[in-house]
Amino acid sequence: MLTEARKDDLARILRPVAPPRELHNVYSRDQLQRLLGVVRNSGPHKLIIAQHFASVEELIATSAGGVPEGVTPTLDMFLSPTFRNFYGNHATCLFPEINDCFYNDKFLELAKNYWGARYAKPQMMLFNVNGPCGNTDPGHLDSPSFRGIRYENSPTWLCSVMGKSGLFRDYLIKMAQVITWFSHDPHSGFTYWPEGPRTAPKRVKPPIYNRGVLVQNEMMVHRGEANGPVEQQFPAGLDFTSVFAGDPNSREHWIVKTGDAVIARYPTDELRFLVHWSAEVFEDFAELKKNMDHTEDLTFEQVFDTLIKDVRSKGIPVETPTDPLHDPVFIRTINAAYDIGRPTFYPPEAPVTRFRTAT
Repeated sequence: MLTEARKDDLARILRPVAPPRELHNVYSRDQLQRLLGVVRNSGPHKLIIAQHFASVEELIATSAGGVPEGVTPTLDMFLSPTFRNFYGNHATCLFPEINDCFYNDKFLELAKNYWGARYAKPQMMLFNVNGPCGNTDPGHLDSPSFRGIRYENSPTWLCSVMGKSGLFRDYLIKMAQVITWFSHDPHSGFTYWPEGPRTAPKRVKPPIYNRGVLVQNEMMVHRGEANGPVEQQFPAGLDFTSVFAGDPNSREHWIVKTGDAVIARYPTDELRFLVHWSAEVFEDFAELKKNMDHTEDLTFEQVFDTLIKDVRSKGIPVETPTDPLHDPVFIRTINAAYDIGRPTFYPPEAPVTRFRTAT
């Protein structure tokens, strides 16, 4: 059990390099149409939860506080109709029709200015999309990257725990995101904790259509908010195989399918569509060279050795596992050493959706 003083120390780690900066009119109408065109033409798209987590322990390790005490967590409890895919990765745009969105000079200047850095390169760009949707997420960190241990080659849970621990800050890759929403919902915004999750949150207030933030989301607890009518937020028949796609019978509609069955259908105006652009930032040429030459990279062996020694130094027993990347008991134990619980405060306008329980 973490002491309150220990929780305060860990909470102070979870702060971005600078407060988020709100942005307006981020994309042109033409860019939005092309971004949505890629979503339609490259579908169907899988659930976020189905892409990133092999166990409930892995998912909880990325969130702020997991589940309420006394509740036995399952992956089904976190199931929500939010879908994802990538526009670009490994510093490469995957769809030439949106090159100007990915290789974005304006965004690169914003990223450098945010850090006071000299160099930046686009690294990744993805989208999240859903119709009416609840959100049981109490708050989470995006996956940070470290020299040698990156979101591309490592489980999401491990990168998240490395960030929460504060043990690898000398290896943290500086990153900045431009995150933009397209939603007409008058009640759905974005909650974030720029001074750490034990302080009061801030909120990008709705409506958030073509509005965004410039931010370091890997080191700031944040959460999207539920949207749409409550009775439509969890469509009947949703499971881990469900996918999102354009309606083949209407260019203005989108569907969710489980197998061959259409379980939900939405017009474009009812979507909550998020575009996440991310850049790596380098303070100077020496830092750029160190990252590109891989001269000071971490290894998995170093990371697990450091985590295990630190956890044991706190009086917490932990076995050395044979498969540390996937062992659920090890993941649960390591995460518990750095998990300070849910944020202390939430905006009254944006409560966390209650977990659904089996009936």
